[in-house]
Amino acid sequence: MGDAREARPRLPRGAAVDRQAREPDRVRHRTRRPADHRVGPPARGDPAAPHGTSDGLLDRLTVQDSVAFTGSAHTAGLLRRHPNVLDGGVRLGVEADSLNCSILGPDVRPDDPEFDLFVKGVVTEMTVKAGQKCTAIRRVLVPAPMAEPVIEALAARLAKVTVGDPRNPDVRMGALASLGQRAEVRKAVEALRAAAEPRRRGPGGRGPAARRRRRTRRVHDAAAAARASGRRRTPRRGAVRAGRHGPGVRRVGDAVELAARGRGSLAASVVTHDPDVARTVVRGLAPWHGRVLVLDRDDAKESTGHGSPLPALVHGGPGRAGGGEELGGIRGVLGHMQRTAVQASPDLLTAVTGTWTAGAARTETGAHPFRKPLADLRIGDTIASAPRTVPLDDIAHFADFTGDTFYAHTDPEAAARNPLFGGIVAHGYLVVSLAAGLFVDPAPGPVLANFGVDGLRFLTPVKAGDSIAVTLTVKQITPRAGADYGEVRWDAVVTNQDGKPVAAYDVLTLVAKTWPQTSG
Repeated sequence: MGDAREARPRLPRGAAVDRQAREPDRVRHRTRRPADHRVGPPARGDPAAPHGTSDGLLDRLTVQDSVAFTGSAHTAGLLRRHPNVLDGGVRLGVEADSLNCSILGPDVRPDDPEFDLFVKGVVTEMTVKAGQKCTAIRRVLVPAPMAEPVIEALAARLAKVTVGDPRNPDVRMGALASLGQRAEVRKAVEALRAAAEPRRRGPGGRGPAARRRRRTRRVHDAAAAARASGRRRTPRRGAVRAGRHGPGVRRVGDAVELAARGRGSLAASVVTHDPDVARTVVRGLAPWHGRVLVLDRDDAKESTGHGSPLPALVHGGPGRAGGGEELGGIRGVLGHMQRTAVQASPDLLTAVTGTWTAGAARTETGAHPFRKPLADLRIGDTIASAPRTVPLDDIAHFADFTGDTFYAHTDPEAAARNPLFGGIVAHGYLVVSLAAGLFVDPAPGPVLANFGVDGLRFLTPVKAGDSIAVTLTVKQITPRAGADYGEVRWDAVVTNQDGKPVAAYDVLTLVAKTWPQTSG
C-alpha cells in the first residue's frame, strides 16, 4: 500500500521513516505515473523516493525503536530473526504479502448485479497496480457451477486491457520493471501450471490496435495477471500455500476451508446478497483475515473495493500476513507509543496525567466555573448544586410532554410490580435535564456551547418525592490550536438525598480562551 499512509502515524510521535526499495522498484516508481515526465530519480521529499540503504539499519536500533515492515513473508522472517528484534527489544510490525481471496456467493447468478461486481472487482485487483500489492486478490473462489461463466466474463474484460509503457495513453496496465522480475513471475506461472488447468485468453483481432496488444502479450503473460489464470477442481494443499489460484467450490464451507489454507491473510471479500451466506462466510473468514469486505448491490456505490481499506480501518492480518496491524487516525499514533500503567493516589494521578481522577481534591472558589474563560479554569474546579425535589407532577408532565409514557413512569400498579423500581420512577433523561438546570449559569459567558455527553449511566432509580443534587468538576482542558476557544470536559455526578449516585456522565463544552472575547 502507500508509503505516505504507512509513514503518517509515525511522524507525530517523532519516529524516523526510512523507506527501502529494490532498484527495479525504484525504476517502477519513476515510470508508473504517466503525467510525471521527470528524468532521473525522484526528488528528495517525494513519497516515492527511497531514502538510503538498509545495510546495517537494524544494527543501529535500540529498545526505544520500532520497525514497520511491508513486504514478503520470507523477508519478514529474516527480520524477525535479527538479534535486535529477538533479544534487543526492537518492536517489529509486519504486513506481509498474503493469499487474499474473493468468494462468490452460491446465491449469485450471471444476471445478478453481484456477478458483475465480482468480475469487475477481480479484474481491478489484477490490473490496478503494476508490481507488488499486499491486498490484491490472489485466489478466486466460486461455486463449481459458476466457474465457466466467471472465467468467460473475466476473459472478456481482460481482453480489453492493454499492457505496456504507462506513458502511452492507450495502456491500461503497466509492465514489469525488470527482467529479473519477469523471471520470478514466469517461475510462478510454471507453478500454476503444475497445480491447475491453465486458462488463457490472448488479444485477438486485426489492425494497429490489435498489433499493439499482441506486442504486449509477452509481458502480459509474464505478469500472470491479465492473461493467465488457473483452475483446479480439487486443489492440493501445497498449491494453495504456494499462492495458486483456487478452484470452483461446491459448498460455502468449502470456500471458507480453502480461504483458511492461506494460513492468515490481510483481506478477503465475499460477494453475495444472501444474509445467511454473508453471516456464514464472514464468521468463517474472521479468524484468518484482518479485514473482510461484504459486497452487494446495496453497498457497491460506497465501497472502496477489495484492496483499498479505509484509513480508519485496521489494516493487517494474522499468521502468514504478519500478525501486525496498521491503524488509522489517533489509534495509528498510539500504536507506536509506549503504554505505561501508573499506580498512585487520585491526587497524584491527576497531577501526572493532567486529567481529574475520581477521588481527587475538588476546588470550590465561590465563583461559578461557567464564568471563567479557558485561561482561568483549572483542573478540579467544581460547583456543587443545591438539591431539588422531583415531584410526581414533574414526572407526569415529562411523560405527557415527551410522549415517553413507559409504564414505570405512568402506571403505579405496574411500576410497583417491577423488581427494579417498586413504584413510579423519574425518567433518566428527566433527571439529566433537571441536573443541567441545577449547574448551568444562564447568562452569556465564556461557555459557548455544549457539544455532547459521554459515558452516561443511570445508577439508582429516582422515585417520586426524591431530591437530587449535582456536582460538576473540570476534568480535562484541551485548547484548540488556531481557534479562540477550547474544549472542556466536566465530570458530572448526580446524587439523591441519601448521597447515592443516580447518574454519572461527562459533559463536553466549548469555552472561550478569554472573556470578554475580542473581535477580529
